Amino acid sequence: MKEIIILGSTGSIGTQALDIVDENSDKFKVVGLSCNSKIKELKHQIKTYSPKYVCVSKEKDAIELKKEFYKVEFFVGSLGLFEMASLKCDLLLNALMGISGLAPTYNAIKNGVDIALANKETMVTGGKLITDLAKEKNVNILPVDSEHSAIFQCLMGNKMSSVKRLIITASGGPFRNMNLKELENVTLRQALKHPNWSMGQKITIDSATMMNKGLEVIEAKWLFGIEADKIDVLVHPESIVHSMVEYEDTSIIAQLGYPDMRIPIGLALNYPDRLSCLKESLDFIKAGSTLNFEQPKLDVFKPLSMAYDALKEGGNKSVVLNGANEVLVSEFLKDNIRFIDIQNTLIKIMDMNLDGKIDTLEEILALDIEVRAKTMEIIKRGEQC
Repeated sequence: MKEIIILGSTGSIGTQALDIVDENSDKFKVVGLSCNSKIKELKHQIKTYSPKYVCVSKEKDAIELKKEFYKVEFFVGSLGLFEMASLKCDLLLNALMGISGLAPTYNAIKNGVDIALANKETMVTGGKLITDLAKEKNVNILPVDSEHSAIFQCLMGNKMSSVKRLIITASGGPFRNMNLKELENVTLRQALKHPNWSMGQKITIDSATMMNKGLEVIEAKWLFGIEADKIDVLVHPESIVHSMVEYEDTSIIAQLGYPDMRIPIGLALNYPDRLSCLKESLDFIKAGSTLNFEQPKLDVFKPLSMAYDALKEGGNKSVVLNGANEVLVSEFLKDNIRFIDIQNTLIKIMDMNLDGKIDTLEEILALDIEVRAKTMEIIKRGEQC
């Protein structure tokens, strides 16, 4: 049996991963779980899976849970995540939100643990650091995002040297037909209604701004060792083609399937083998007549073009883009700023000359703190408009 630790076990990816564990109880043993605030749900998971280790964000929650689950070793906060990530297991599924996933990924790799990565911010902020360490430790980083899992599958049995380009597909989100003026009136409720995927709030907003696709471009650069000018994005509203790889002879290999995150999660958990599945197979007759592709509107959804610029400029720009975006999305979810303010403020932040090396984990996290503080200053001064 493969022993796994799931960071972010009560979130969308975490709960779907546990569904897979339930369906394949002979293959997986959950030895660790982590949760931010859904303590009631976490308590149910502890009863169901009997993990050895659990991490929560607050000390008081750990104290209360320990009274009921005295055999479990509890960890607390970001330091607890960092420590738990170093524990012995066969695979760590990182389904944390934002840059909080970077340090645990780093520590797990440092200790020789394979990673199933659903936290794209790890690669966006620490791409070189993480890939260099994984190579040194001979650790596998298995992508869980549907787009990167698709590319990973399309590359199987082929050489990266023969790749002409990667084609990442995007649903376009709920506002793909809107113009810049119309985005000014978007509400929080509208932005949280994704047309195809069921995801957490932060990634749903990132999908609506197309920042999610920008982060995926940056992640693809590091995961697959390919430059930005060989990564294209196509809007594909049906979300049937999850991504494609074009080779030097112009052959294109695509990975297709209904929108279901349990497929890439299952592949990452059970790699190199696939899991059998009783779900409905793709109906080509039904789906084949409705597959559409469009160019993304870079003049409307500017975060995508900013991600390309950050990659091309290099240095610490990806860290700056990610940190500012996390703050802005959080403020939008609190209804403190408008939807359009997210990209307007990102433009201002990216124009700043923020110094800061990103050669070490500590330097990356220090720069992230600085970026967040400057972003909040802009919001508090009302300069995001």
